[in-house]
Amino acid sequence: MTAETSPPLEGTPLIKPSSTDHPLYEQVVEACRSVYDPEIPVNIYDLGLIYTIDISAENEVSVLMSLTAPGCPVAGEMPGWVADSIEPLPGVKTVDVQLVWEPPWGMDMMSDEARLELGFM
Repeated sequence: MTAETSPPLEGTPLIKPSSTDHPLYEQVVEACRSVYDPEIPVNIYDLGLIYTIDISAENEVSVLMSLTAPGCPVAGEMPGWVADSIEPLPGVKTVDVQLVWEPPWGMDMMSDEARLELGFM
């Protein structure tokens, strides 16, 4: 087996951890919460579409996000909306938002608030 076809190591997270200890982290999360999927009345952070917020020591922000489905009508636009929400934050040097499809998004990724808002609780 090559490294590309090997299964993930036991205990390896499917989603890269975020920089939760970075001073800008909470501000970036709040910026992400200002972006909504036009078809769902819940912000994309609470929907669980933001997988990773990685902030370097130089305040370069990298976001890995997904969509509820690959055929989402705003697939081409939403990463730009996320970048536009983060870029104005004081101290942010650069923003890179990438769409990923692994692991696939599922309703289990939603916050309790999102489930409640959508009537799933």
